[in-house]
Amino acid sequence: MTTEKIDSASVTTKANVYFDGKCVSHGLTLADGTKLSVGVILPATLTFNTGAPEIMECVGGFCEYKLDGSQDWVKSSAGEKFNVPGNSKFDIRVTEPYHYICHFG
Repeated sequence: MTTEKIDSASVTTKANVYFDGKCVSHGLTLADGTKLSVGVILPATLTFNTGAPEIMECVGGFCEYKLDGSQDWVKSSAGEKFNVPGNSKFDIRVTEPYHYICHFG
């Protein structure tokens, strides 16, 4: 099931803009202290570095991703998630707007 609404969250109103505007997100902090970001990636192929482990949840569109050390591109569509280890990187390829929630930790 795709997350459609997040209740009881504090939102960082200034956007995080990456890759010349190809990725735009806003940080959220839930009442229990959980940190997320909600954003969109526009058509591009990008490489992201991670500090903490991440779970990327697709809420609209689709992407293909390749984890660090892998040669295989994997498709992720609305309602699906993929895990990214901490202190690594992943490539993401998007051909239409990809809407996501990034769960940290």
